[in-house]
Amino acid sequence: MILKYAAAWLLMPIIGIINGVIRQYGYSDALGELLAHQVSTLTGLVLFGLYIWALSLLWRIRSSAEAIAIGLIWLTLTIAFEFLFGRYVMNQPWSRLLHDYNIFRGRLWVLVLLWVTLAPYVFYRLSTRSECEPVSQE
Repeated sequence: MILKYAAAWLLMPIIGIINGVIRQYGYSDALGELLAHQVSTLTGLVLFGLYIWALSLLWRIRSSAEAIAIGLIWLTLTIAFEFLFGRYVMNQPWSRLLHDYNIFRGRLWVLVLLWVTLAPYVFYRLSTRSECEPVSQE
């Protein structure tokens, strides 16, 4: 199951790129760079959440340990992609790559990393909770 989820991660950069394109060409000029980044972070959280929720319905996570492993794999892949692609394909300087990690300057990217890491566990817990709830007999 973990391998399926690792492979499913491959769509996450595409979701992120689409979200970034919408930000860049849709509302960045109107909102300004920082606010557009913050709005894009929130829409990214929603888009990733919907995707991860759909995956959790398609492929049931069997345990909390499996959910945590999936989240940690996704975190590692996301950071590796961001830095390797950003540095060696886009030729971005390290300072630019680290720019979005400064939460004290309103940069919220770390929330996406946190959500991608925790979401498998959150959806696992929600699915097990709904299974344990008694069916009301009204």
